Amino acid sequence: MFSAGEVSGDLHGARLASEVRSLCPDAELIGFGGAQMRDAGVSVAYDLADYSVMGFWEVAKNLRKIFWLLDALTELMKKERPDLLVLIDYPDFNWRLAKRARKLNVPVLSYIPPSAWAWRKGRAKSCAPLAKEFISIFPFETRPYEEAGANIHFVGNPLVDTVKMSMTRDEAKSFFGIGGDDYPILLLPGSRRQEISLLLGVMLEAAKKIKAEKPNAKFFLPVALNMDDVMIKEMISASGLNVVLTYGHTYDIMGVSAFAIATSGTVVLEAALLGLPSIVLYRLSPISYALAWLFVKIKFFSLPNILADEMIQPELLQGDVNPTRIFEEAEKFWKDPHHRAGVVEKLRAACAKLGEPGAARRAAELIVKAARN
Repeated sequence: MFSAGEVSGDLHGARLASEVRSLCPDAELIGFGGAQMRDAGVSVAYDLADYSVMGFWEVAKNLRKIFWLLDALTELMKKERPDLLVLIDYPDFNWRLAKRARKLNVPVLSYIPPSAWAWRKGRAKSCAPLAKEFISIFPFETRPYEEAGANIHFVGNPLVDTVKMSMTRDEAKSFFGIGGDDYPILLLPGSRRQEISLLLGVMLEAAKKIKAEKPNAKFFLPVALNMDDVMIKEMISASGLNVVLTYGHTYDIMGVSAFAIATSGTVVLEAALLGLPSIVLYRLSPISYALAWLFVKIKFFSLPNILADEMIQPELLQGDVNPTRIFEEAEKFWKDPHHRAGVVEKLRAACAKLGEPGAARRAAELIVKAARN
């Protein structure tokens, strides 16, 4: 049984499911996830699209709905008696589910465990007794769990295998209609309605400033699964800016773009793996930000900078997420001929820390072994 409550978790769960079925074709896969897990052969009883929220205040407003889901998944465990419950990220919900699983004598394996390295460091100790094994996809996650006595493995990051262009650069430029004089820039506002609402507007205003300074700039916005493209189209139309929406071949448009203006998240790491620099934005509601400021103690919030332990690419937070600051960072890419190359070189060094290819396969081997045991 899988439990993944976010789009990134759905992607990871789909890769795990495919590898598990390859290793163990008679495995029955059930649980909580999204469209990608369903396509990979998981019988998805509850869809994450109905439950995905971010931020302290937003979670609080949806508590009744979230606890209903917790009860529903507990009943599913009682009925199906899975050999193993695999938790994929989504920590505050999944670790409540883990406690329910323990009471039902269902073994638990944690894939992408709670980030005890960043905040609430003591939760590594509280999580360690609840799961038989932990699988990490980032090297910096293991230490607090090892210190708490957990059986944790760093298997590498599955994005190393999957983040690749499917076309040559020339083919991609032709496919997306990028001419020789065009300067392609990506807008990556995130997949949740809340992220789009908070960040796409300011991205579009910054893009208009860029267009005024650099007329050959051409803007693209990849539309991913679960994104509300109606909302996106309305916001773009209201801005008066020409933005090309793309469906599919996201890694190809990343591979031929100059830089991205991106909401912090997995997409920033995907961009980094393709050598695409980002101006990384993060904005929460005032209440959520105040709570995060009290509890989260990290130097950086975007994954490439965390891996490098260095500010490779700019991070704009809360009040700094404004058109002027975004434009100031953007103009460095065309004013300084060496700026982009320097950022790309450091991104490659950071991404090298993600390990060798084959991470999802190694994780699936641990999952199948744990389920059989």
